[in-house]
Amino acid sequence: MKAVVMAGGEGTRLRPMTSSMPKPLLPVVNRPIMEHVLRLLKRHGLNETVVTVQFLASLVRNYFGDGEELGMELTYANEEKPLGTAGSVKNAEEALKDDAFLVISGDALTDFDLTDLIAFHKEKGALVTVCLTRVPNPLEFGITIVDEEGKVERFLEKPTWGQVFSDTVNTGIYVMEPEVFDYVEADKSVDWSGDVFPQLMKEGKPIYGYVAEGYWEDVGTHESYVKAQADVLEGKVQVDIDGFEISPGVWVSEGAEVHPDAVLRGPLYIGDYAKVEAGAEIREHTVVGSNVVVKSGAFLHKAVVHDNVYIGQQSNLRGCVIGKNTDVMRAARIEDGAVIGDECLVGEESIVQGNVRVYPFKTIEAGAFVNTSVIWESRGQAHLFGARGVSGILNVEITPELAVRLAGAYATTLKKGSTVTTARDHSRGARALKRAVISALQASAIDVRDLENVPLPVARQQTARGSAGGIMIRTSPGVPDSVDIMFFDERGADLSQGGQRKLDRVFARQEYRRAFPGEIGDLSFPASVFDSYTGSLLRNVDTSGIAEAGLKVVVDASNGSAGLVLPSLLGRLQVDSLTINPGLDESRPTESAESRRAGLVRLGEIVASARAAFGVRFDPVGERLSLVDERGRIIEDDRALLVMLDLVAAERRSGRVALPVTTTRIAEQVAAYHGTQVEWTTTSPDDLTRVGREESTIFGGDGRGGFIVPEFSSVFDGTAAFVRLLGLVARTQLTLSQIDARIPRAHVLKRDIATPWAVKGLVMRKVVEAAGNRSVDTTDGVRVVEADGRWVMVLPDPAEAVTHLWAEGPDDTSAQALLDEWAAVVDSAGS
Repeated sequence: MKAVVMAGGEGTRLRPMTSSMPKPLLPVVNRPIMEHVLRLLKRHGLNETVVTVQFLASLVRNYFGDGEELGMELTYANEEKPLGTAGSVKNAEEALKDDAFLVISGDALTDFDLTDLIAFHKEKGALVTVCLTRVPNPLEFGITIVDEEGKVERFLEKPTWGQVFSDTVNTGIYVMEPEVFDYVEADKSVDWSGDVFPQLMKEGKPIYGYVAEGYWEDVGTHESYVKAQADVLEGKVQVDIDGFEISPGVWVSEGAEVHPDAVLRGPLYIGDYAKVEAGAEIREHTVVGSNVVVKSGAFLHKAVVHDNVYIGQQSNLRGCVIGKNTDVMRAARIEDGAVIGDECLVGEESIVQGNVRVYPFKTIEAGAFVNTSVIWESRGQAHLFGARGVSGILNVEITPELAVRLAGAYATTLKKGSTVTTARDHSRGARALKRAVISALQASAIDVRDLENVPLPVARQQTARGSAGGIMIRTSPGVPDSVDIMFFDERGADLSQGGQRKLDRVFARQEYRRAFPGEIGDLSFPASVFDSYTGSLLRNVDTSGIAEAGLKVVVDASNGSAGLVLPSLLGRLQVDSLTINPGLDESRPTESAESRRAGLVRLGEIVASARAAFGVRFDPVGERLSLVDERGRIIEDDRALLVMLDLVAAERRSGRVALPVTTTRIAEQVAAYHGTQVEWTTTSPDDLTRVGREESTIFGGDGRGGFIVPEFSSVFDGTAAFVRLLGLVARTQLTLSQIDARIPRAHVLKRDIATPWAVKGLVMRKVVEAAGNRSVDTTDGVRVVEADGRWVMVLPDPAEAVTHLWAEGPDDTSAQALLDEWAAVVDSAGS
């Protein structure tokens, strides 16, 4: 059975806590309310869940992702406008139409026995089973009367006291059969209790009420939010608490530092990496979030403190809620019922009276007496990551301040004392930003191994040697006034989508961890980095036959960092080589398409005149490789992929090659001819990397000069591809032009179409509808395959308001016609 978690409400009664955070993400004992709900579902075997979202939907998606971290499968149904309790579930009908399903609110705290509820539903043969509970004050809920058999006799939504006829209320938890969708009109605001259930009862349909035993709290007001924290700490509700119970009712999470002379009177909770100093007093029903600092003499009682808050000396917090990243300075006093929003500053000796609401980003001046609410309007936060890291114009979009915050956020996602490897290209901008990054990492209790200026593949390899992650700063390819800040995982690969979401979330909330004196990280500069890289490369890649073949090659280092590795590498390979443009040029850290083309033409002239076997040209950071054959002719990047594939597959005769779905299907013919097979991946580099790590993978590439040599590394590496190409050419005794000539010509065309963000989903739906009965592949975007083998692929760009189209046919005219046809589909949907 699937479940539906309704997480679209705005939670207006909980503002300012919900000004910039959806209600389901509000923490209850340091975990979002919705996470407690999902964990309850999982305990009862409801692992497949659809989440309905509307208000600040991206924050919910970013936090929970696909549910992998919880061991669940989460999908999302987004409402463009509020659709009511029934309308929002109707919006998810496609995922729920095959079987009975359970509906539950994402912002109510409960531990009901859902297994027993489902069994009751099945036993009664109900169309709908309403989960009920008894409450002392039913005014805010829908009250319900059931007969002796459990059949519902009457509903009344939010009665007055004069209308109250029961204390049994509707909890908003239902088990339903898919036939109920027949009673809900699509794209309309419809409610279960007010619209659907009365109609079902009128028609005599079987609606039953199950009176549940256990805990249930609708967290809809400040009072109920604080009460929910207290009830969890008192053990009145069965939920998972993240931490250790060091004494009865006193919960302390990982990495928290509590001085022995601090006074703790539970039940209370202290989050991970919080610090409570001597003389501080924390009393019952207080929740202290992650990375909170509580200074000496501070007093907290029934206070809920979100993450990354500073609570100064002698401050006094009673029955209040403090939003994340807020600083409460010395001797400030915040009274019962007050709510302080995110990112506020409460000055020294100021007083915030009870029930006052201070909205985010406000400053309460020192000594101020605040007895009325201070209002603020909400604002959004864009996603950080583009195609390769965080990119922008140097000192306009990517400033040292931003680099510090990014590095601090990244450090916060890692454990204290972890090691991070840093590196850069040879530009001055990258050098300056890297210094800021290093400072932020050290200040966040992270040890740093700085490689200085190295090729990107070397930075990845060194990161994989014992670091928890890495950061590389380079000039954006082809954009000399922009930079990329690239983040690596412990394997040296780009951060996964989940890792990016986690960093994005920490940065958006500005939940930076602070290191305390004595925790500042170390900075080291490892020696012999290039020798280590070269030695490992030559040990893992087959170089047999190179010395005997007497090859002559021309290598263009493009005045970039790739030239730092080449001298020792070429000498150890015993190959006759001519290296051009070996010196670093700070004024040219990247190259335009025109200068790259001119460089390749010049390389071709040198190869032809020197009668070399071939020529290679590295990009400035040594990640990508371009080829010139023995005649001096440029082998275009998409063609070079097929040439390399042919060479590798002919030698290996088995295994898999990893290629993005945008690659010509001629690659399948080449692979199959030599007994290998293609594993199609998304266009994301980290997906290629994932397949590149698998044991049976023998090769990978993206058709843009990026090659994976799996026996050495699972990421793009121009130098490794060069060494492998040398060995393959030496052993096959064929020239590159001969190999190129035996591969059929491909006809793949590409077009980009501007598409507003708001209609990207509509565009993709229209594409699927237009595909009709044709074969559809959704590995990445939508690829539609015609009966004659022609195909078109439509892919929305993850970072820009653009939709990408690729089309392949037996000739350019056919491919162009197909591209025009589907471009019209995209244009019509986006206009």
